[in-house]
Amino acid sequence: MIEIQARLTELQELGLYRRTRLVSGPQGPNVVLDGRPVLLLCSNNYLGLADNTRVQEAAADAALRWGAGAGASRLVSGTMTVHRRLEKRLAAFKGTEAALLFGSGYLANLGVVGALARAGEVVFSDELNHASIIDGCRLSRAETFVYGHNDVEHLAWGLSQAGGRGALIVTESVFSMDGDVAPLEEIVELARLHDVRVAVDEAHATGCLGPGGRGAVAEAGLEGEVDVIVGTLGKALGSYGAFVACDHELAALFTNTARSLIFSTAPPPPAVAGALAALELLEEQPRRVERLHANATVLRSELAREGFDVSGSSTQIIPLIVGEAATALRVCEAALERGVFAQAIRPPTVPDGTSRLRLAVMATHTKDELREAARVLGRAALQAGFRPATAMPVAFAQEAAHVAAAPRAFFDAEADASAARTAFFDAEASDAVAADAADAVSRAA
Repeated sequence: MIEIQARLTELQELGLYRRTRLVSGPQGPNVVLDGRPVLLLCSNNYLGLADNTRVQEAAADAALRWGAGAGASRLVSGTMTVHRRLEKRLAAFKGTEAALLFGSGYLANLGVVGALARAGEVVFSDELNHASIIDGCRLSRAETFVYGHNDVEHLAWGLSQAGGRGALIVTESVFSMDGDVAPLEEIVELARLHDVRVAVDEAHATGCLGPGGRGAVAEAGLEGEVDVIVGTLGKALGSYGAFVACDHELAALFTNTARSLIFSTAPPPPAVAGALAALELLEEQPRRVERLHANATVLRSELAREGFDVSGSSTQIIPLIVGEAATALRVCEAALERGVFAQAIRPPTVPDGTSRLRLAVMATHTKDELREAARVLGRAALQAGFRPATAMPVAFAQEAAHVAAAPRAFFDAEADASAARTAFFDAEASDAVAADAADAVSRAA
């Protein structure tokens, strides 16, 4: 049996111990954190809609009209008129036949991968995909080929070795910890060539990229070319929950086979109504997306002046890679002392040696706030004993992590994804692991 205190002590010694911080008030550009006013630079409330008056009023009205909760799962009695209304608006927004609401982005990715990949088939997953995608691969009972981050040559090699067993390529569009964008056009081209489906997680792209904020798929001109688009209501749309946009046939499949939809209570009406109001605002006021891009450009420019390498990001997510977990914590605390909250991100969320401050820009930040934040972060780094000019460039850090992981052939049940260029993991063993995990999920449900 694990000694809990010993494990906690070990996490502290490794610089990997975590605790929650108390935010007073809504997720605006400035908040009171643990009793102190700070500039919030690590929230995914990218368009500033979480505390928008119209969104708040829509959520409050929905609570009075439909109640605080949905009462049951989607298939029992949980699907309500407000759910259907938002699904129709999301499908139109994403340019698909249908959309299906899930309780969270995590549940959506579990459901999609599990429904589209079966035992004996192969899922192709980017090595920096979100944990929800990784866990979806594990629970699907399919074999998983983990290709190097945004490495289409490695993906092509894996597809060629699959012997026609390929079921699905799954990737984020904007990667949540790095702020870079997947090569979607090349991925779709490979999928056509090898007759596999493509699922794209647009959690950090919906409302942030593309015409009218419709996402990276739309920006790449691939509307109608991607089988499944996963999106969230809890980031740019300022609410909670998630959706899957696809054709009618796939929507019917997910309704019947996605365990994370079947065995979860439907999203609460206030959250759904709030997201619907946020989506309406986004469509009415596309300049919010332009302001987000402009703010991200300002912050990247000012950080570069402070010596940070920000060349790997082209979006509202800007990672400042400092290397060791303890160093990232020191920089975070030093910045907080000066009134800027930029969270330290450490393993296992990111690969060893790439701990970072993950900065997230909002459209509601002012340019002066962002300029001052860059100066604060520069001083905080120096105080923590880290010289920004010596930072490992983002692209180099990613490649270093990939090379270090290459000898490991795919992820197993006890480790995060790692790059591989050899062979698939043993199918029988993976099926056994996946079966155990699936049984555990079934018991929990």
